[in-house]
Amino acid sequence: MAARILDGEIINGTLDDPRLLRGVRTRRVVAFCIDYLLIALLMVPVAILVAFLGVLTLGLGWLLFGILAPLTALLYVAMTLGGRSQATLGMQFMDIRLVRLDGASVDPLLAIVHTVLFWAGNAVLTPLILLATLFLDHKRTVHDLLLGTAVLRNG
Repeated sequence: MAARILDGEIINGTLDDPRLLRGVRTRRVVAFCIDYLLIALLMVPVAILVAFLGVLTLGLGWLLFGILAPLTALLYVAMTLGGRSQATLGMQFMDIRLVRLDGASVDPLLAIVHTVLFWAGNAVLTPLILLATLFLDHKRTVHDLLLGTAVLRNG
């Protein structure tokens, strides 16, 4: 029987169980693509709201278009990755979730910091972010290492 993770704790297995890490790299990449698409779709109603706000404020509200994408993405991540499932919708679809190595649950602030570090790391060290998973324990990325988290399979 495969190990399960329940509220940040490993049940019937250890973090070193290879079944928890099997295919995690590929699943993370696919989950990212799914989440990217979902965030783009979420931006449509938010853009309509900002456009309407711009009309009401005689154009001043249109300044929000500059932060529309990051704000939408951070709210999405805070609500999903920082929620009960500890996974974005893409991660849920790929049957993976983010866990803290200290056993605590992932809160919205940690989810936002995780995402900001991911994007900051990609801006500076693009190829190293994914290459780090080949060398770090538990197939973690650099931002996982910095925050004491890991991405594992659910089942």
